[in-house]
Amino acid sequence: MTNAGPIDEMVDGRGGVRPHWRGVLAAVAGLGEGGLAERSRRLQRVFEEEGDSTLLEDGEHSAWRCDPVPLPLAAVEFAQIEAGLTQRAQLLQAILSDLYGPQVLLSDGLLPPALVYPNPGFARACREQRLGPGPAAAPIHLHGYAADLVRHQDGSWRVLADLVCGPSGIGFARENRRLLGRVVPEAFRLLQVQQLRPFFDVWQDSLHRLALHGTGNAVVALLTPGTGHPDWFEHMLLARELSCALVEGGDLTLRNGRLFLKTLRGLQPIDLLLNRVPAELLDPLELNAGSAQGIPGLMDALRHNAVRIVNHPGVGLLEAPGLRAFLPQLAQHFLGEKLKLDSVPTRWLGDLAARNAVLSELDKWEIGPAAIADWSQPDPHDVTRRVLSVPSRFAATARVAPSMTPCASSKGLTAQPIVLRVFLVHDGVKWRAMPGGIGRVMEEGAAIAGRAGIAPRSVKDVWVLYDEERDIVGPAAVKQRPLPIRRTTGDLPGRVAENFFWLGRYLERLEGAARLVRTTLTRVGRDMPLARDLAALEILSGCLAASDLIGPETSLVAGPFGLTEALLASVGERGPLTDLIEQVTRLTQTLRDRLTADMYAAFVHTLREMLDVVRRVESKGAKRSLDELAHALVTIIRFTATVSGLAAENMVQGGGRLFLDLGRRIERAQSVASVIAAVLDRPGGRDQSSMDDRLRLILELCDSAITYRNRYLMVLQPATVLDLVIADDGNPRGLVFQLDQISSLLSAVVGLPNSELAATCDQLQLEAIGLTDRIVAASDQATATVSLPKKLRAIEAGVGTVSEAITRQYFALLPPVQSVGVDRADLRGAA
Repeated sequence: MTNAGPIDEMVDGRGGVRPHWRGVLAAVAGLGEGGLAERSRRLQRVFEEEGDSTLLEDGEHSAWRCDPVPLPLAAVEFAQIEAGLTQRAQLLQAILSDLYGPQVLLSDGLLPPALVYPNPGFARACREQRLGPGPAAAPIHLHGYAADLVRHQDGSWRVLADLVCGPSGIGFARENRRLLGRVVPEAFRLLQVQQLRPFFDVWQDSLHRLALHGTGNAVVALLTPGTGHPDWFEHMLLARELSCALVEGGDLTLRNGRLFLKTLRGLQPIDLLLNRVPAELLDPLELNAGSAQGIPGLMDALRHNAVRIVNHPGVGLLEAPGLRAFLPQLAQHFLGEKLKLDSVPTRWLGDLAARNAVLSELDKWEIGPAAIADWSQPDPHDVTRRVLSVPSRFAATARVAPSMTPCASSKGLTAQPIVLRVFLVHDGVKWRAMPGGIGRVMEEGAAIAGRAGIAPRSVKDVWVLYDEERDIVGPAAVKQRPLPIRRTTGDLPGRVAENFFWLGRYLERLEGAARLVRTTLTRVGRDMPLARDLAALEILSGCLAASDLIGPETSLVAGPFGLTEALLASVGERGPLTDLIEQVTRLTQTLRDRLTADMYAAFVHTLREMLDVVRRVESKGAKRSLDELAHALVTIIRFTATVSGLAAENMVQGGGRLFLDLGRRIERAQSVASVIAAVLDRPGGRDQSSMDDRLRLILELCDSAITYRNRYLMVLQPATVLDLVIADDGNPRGLVFQLDQISSLLSAVVGLPNSELAATCDQLQLEAIGLTDRIVAASDQATATVSLPKKLRAIEAGVGTVSEAITRQYFALLPPVQSVGVDRADLRGAA
């Protein structure tokens, strides 16, 4: 090891710019003064709107900032990297085949057992299993491989870490390239950069070949821990790039040894899993009994060749830092040649000579566990004692100073240390490297030693410049069987359908709450409220309390002043309107993989606008605060209308949109019935003036005042008002309209015109129409409304029963409710 300074990626050491950097610098210079900083801000804004961003304030996500200045590599240099990593991947596959097979390495003493058996990545359940694409094939454990590289002081690249357990960054490399091409297109015009798309085509093709031995139409799914995982956004990107399903453990099940995806129409077989879940959590029966993400029986299906998992669950032991100390001699043993790409100097401290050399120069080494990639540095005052107590548990990696590369900053270009991450996949014949990758920009002055997992301060798009003599290799043609035409709605996973359903419900609940608060606010804000305003406030306070928008004690206050603070508090930090917004935000984030980029960008823009407006409301009771609250309520209503319009124009008539509509219709049906019942049921006189005020309030809360005025001018009567908001099947704010829509949507889900649930809704429609028919026929319409609240609440409860049945049948996958010990005929007779 030498103490010379780090290499500069841009400058050749003699004051000259390296040839492959000249085009990049010319593009940067062409942006003009302040142009680079402006492009950097634009790139960051695009990432926030379309890229790795979260709408949840406390949501975990990997903070991904892309530097607008790429890291160029000459084609010749990258070819050397590809050759070295290809050899390394072949070596790692050979090691896996031995350790999960004959274990000659352990019996001949070429590898210490202390690096294998204590390693949590060593899956004993996978020992001596035949996992290849055919009965006679050798086991294939590795399909994807990545490595972190640092530039050594002699100019060569060295491997800092081998990554085989779903290494992050490959999806972001594609996203970096896409967004950089939009924000800094000038650089692409000046340089011939190798494209990334062919690599993903090859990868997708190789997955399908591996899934079904190269025949048929395979079903590939990417298994993710879920939306709460920091890398979920990248998992979504990969699923889109590779045209595979994005699933969670709860979406999958085993039946008769086969793996299936649970959908609304039944079980869909899965042929291959591209795994992004920690291997130890894959199967609670054999690997980790406490795993909530796993699929019971998955390892047994893997053993019987009923499903492929890439990478294989047992590859994790390759990431053991101590293993790198033995790779040079293992390369001679398996391949009969030296490593083309050396590792950063690594020593296993179970070896006496290596241990003495490291302990004599502790300042030049970083010490950590030998079997797991956890480089939390021990206390320097205690490291010697700990190493000497059980030396076989520790490994040491040399501290290295990575090369420096220009990065954008407010001052122009500044040099920062860089770690290069390169990705490879096996296409069924040979290993192929993605012509690019990500450059991980580290903190300046940081000493890097085996720390592949530390978070970078930003990343760079890696450009491999085009070599005119090199052929462009795309995926081989694959003959597939013709796909049957499908126009079904039931292939949606139950979890996704449930999220759409509840997004619809919470959107409608949010809109209804905003309308109710706005209606109350118009009366609270009047300087001299009339008697009818005070009576309406009493009714509205009861409605607010019934909707849990204010506390029950506030509803007893007869006047506007007690409501003011409660209304302002509804959008406070823990206010009910704020809680509804957070639920909508959470579900929108969860369903991101089901929304187009344009739809999600529109969601993000309107949601953030709404959140900003809501946060500006000050709970001080001032006139300005009430004005801000009124503006916030209008923004909320505008947001829900925008979502409805986007869904109507951008989502296919079925699937997610069907359940989004179904949730909204169910919530609106219950809300309409509840509001009308609450207004009619409040204590008060039945005189004409009081009834007019109630009818006027019903029209306002049901957003039907304009329609009524166009039909009947200003004459208010119970029959005409209630017919519009209850029985009119053409009023999108009316009760019967909702019930009719629910019936149609339910029929579309099951594919039958007369499903049991749809028939229930049809019966509820008849009951609702009957309510207004009786009022129309009554001699005293005001008196006839006395029985309406109870019957409307019964209809509301009936809609709730339909909602529970939908949950049981499509989301929870539970059998229909049955009465134990009671004959159904007796029940019908009792009814």
